[in-house]
Amino acid sequence: MERERGLDLAGLAIKKFSGETANVNIKKLKGVWHGFYRIRRGDLRIIASFDFEHAHALIEQIDRRGNAYKE
Repeated sequence: MERERGLDLAGLAIKKFSGETANVNIKKLKGVWHGFYRIRRGDLRIIASFDFEHAHALIEQIDRRGNAYKE
């Protein structure tokens, strides 16, 4: 279930980055996760990187709020 929600949110993020209207909370990360983005929906966190040229997303982590940022 979380995996499917994560994939849906990553698709929305790609739409938002391409200029379309999409209701998704995205933040560029710093530190250890430099180059990645955090997508948030409720207590679910998705950490992903994006290839904007080819409109692809590489999902690194899908987890709950407290566990998502641990390596």
